[in-house]
Amino acid sequence: MGDWLQDAYQQSRALQESKGGDATFYEIGANAPHMLEWYFKSFYEGVFYGGRVDVRIKELLRYRLSMTHGCAFCNKGNVEAARRAGVSDAQLDAIMNEESDAFSGRERAVLRLAAEMALPNMEGQLTPALYAELSAHFDDGEIFELGMVAAVLTGIAKFLFVYDLVEREAHCPVGPRAAA
Repeated sequence: MGDWLQDAYQQSRALQESKGGDATFYEIGANAPHMLEWYFKSFYEGVFYGGRVDVRIKELLRYRLSMTHGCAFCNKGNVEAARRAGVSDAQLDAIMNEESDAFSGRERAVLRLAAEMALPNMEGQLTPALYAELSAHFDDGEIFELGMVAAVLTGIAKFLFVYDLVEREAHCPVGPRAAA
């Protein structure tokens, strides 16, 4: 493991010991460090924490997706990251209800996009109505960025479940197949 990956692994192990985290992703991913480097440095550093859309909005998007997908590991980390980004406890509690008064119109639009992008919604669409709602708060480049972020997070969730790298919550839509 390179230095940055070793550091990330050690942080994950410490989280595992203190809060029940999981270092399996790093352990398995160390076999393809270039992929972990892309994920953490290009996607997270370059797009998620970079990009044009503010991180607080992306944290709302990410937390809604992880709650929908039922990734216990993701939810533990994402709730803390959302708090650090300024998401309120009232918003965290209402994350599955975009109609809540806890959210602004801008935030509601992003939560609706998350609902369309989530794994269980195989017929999700960026409808003209949703596009108009998003356009009231974001330009086309930002809407594209939000969609790409949601797509990567959703795809990674599917990967984590299929490869059995994370603990699933009971409502996770991707589960182990029943024994034949």
